[in-house]
Amino acid sequence: MIQKRLKPAFSMLELIFVIAILGIVASIGAELIAKVYSGYITQRAEHRATMKTELAATQIANRLISAIPGTVYRIRDTNAYEPIDSDFPAGVDGDDYIGLKWVSSDTDSFSTASTPGWSGFCDIDASATPTISTPGSNLNLTVSVITNLAGGTFPTFMPTVFFPYDPTAYDLNGFAPTSLTFGTTVPTHIVEHYKLAWTSYALVVDQTDGHLYLYYNFTPTPSASFVNQPRTLLMRNVSTFKFKGAGRTIRFKICKDEQISDNMDENITACKEKAVF
Repeated sequence: MIQKRLKPAFSMLELIFVIAILGIVASIGAELIAKVYSGYITQRAEHRATMKTELAATQIANRLISAIPGTVYRIRDTNAYEPIDSDFPAGVDGDDYIGLKWVSSDTDSFSTASTPGWSGFCDIDASATPTISTPGSNLNLTVSVITNLAGGTFPTFMPTVFFPYDPTAYDLNGFAPTSLTFGTTVPTHIVEHYKLAWTSYALVVDQTDGHLYLYYNFTPTPSASFVNQPRTLLMRNVSTFKFKGAGRTIRFKICKDEQISDNMDENITACKEKAVF
């Protein structure tokens, strides 16, 4: 007679316990994975926003370094211009301002060759109104650089000259290799140093889309309007753009909103502050 040995097996109760334990482990694991993934996409958005804000702030600082003192204006939402270091008008605060505008010295032709396009030095003794002598210059190079930067055609508006502590833009109508001739606005006195400018810039947060734009290639005078001028997108979704001037120092703060992911409505914000001297 053959006898069969019965092998022990899981009872129904044991199976239920195993299934319950596996379910608990699976739910904990899924929650951990979800938290890890959520943390990853949040950190990715923070990194992306921080990098974009840092790049934009660096570009702004690099542009403002070449701003001619006395030509930096803040722009109100009504397109009114005020010197950046002036007090706010009555009933106006920082939230009413949408951007900055300034005249930039021509750093491109100044530094593009060993002999600068314009030297920044005026020989007073060799100058006679309306022409100034600027030895050490290669103004033919300046004309060439400006023409190239303006898209291949020399601007219809003429470059201007600024003297220290004088915010007046003295327009030019003549270039020789080492001399400049003024146009309609002739200085009553000249000094040894000057800066040449051929364009103004403006940084403005568009009130319709919330993006920050850089306006360029327009008349190099403090009173020039940026409206309807060429512009390029500098940064999207700008939540804050604040600035303050004191003497020859400009301090600004810029913040950007970044969506965490396409499937999430939440945003994170990254900010950057810089001071320009």
